[in-house]
Amino acid sequence: MAGKTLTRSDLSEGVYREVGLSRNESAELVESVLRHISGALAQGETVKISSFGTFQARDKGRRIGRNPKTGEEVPIEPRRVLVFRPSHILKDRINAAGES
Repeated sequence: MAGKTLTRSDLSEGVYREVGLSRNESAELVESVLRHISGALAQGETVKISSFGTFQARDKGRRIGRNPKTGEEVPIEPRRVLVFRPSHILKDRINAAGES
């Protein structure tokens, strides 16, 4: 089931239609929210959006991986990864949409 991709522009348009701000104000609002979320994550904070889910940056240590083509062992350097845990409300909504 391939669907459309929701973009920043789509979010701005939704704010414009639902809230009644100008298109420019709607775009600025969406950008501001995304900036706050990404800034908090970059600082190591957890971002919890009620009825939606929780975003968290986690540190992963160095480990040995394997190149799937050659089978050669390759070191994977330490890095930070972004994890999203959906709320039960979001899970239920997604599952209900799949049943239709």
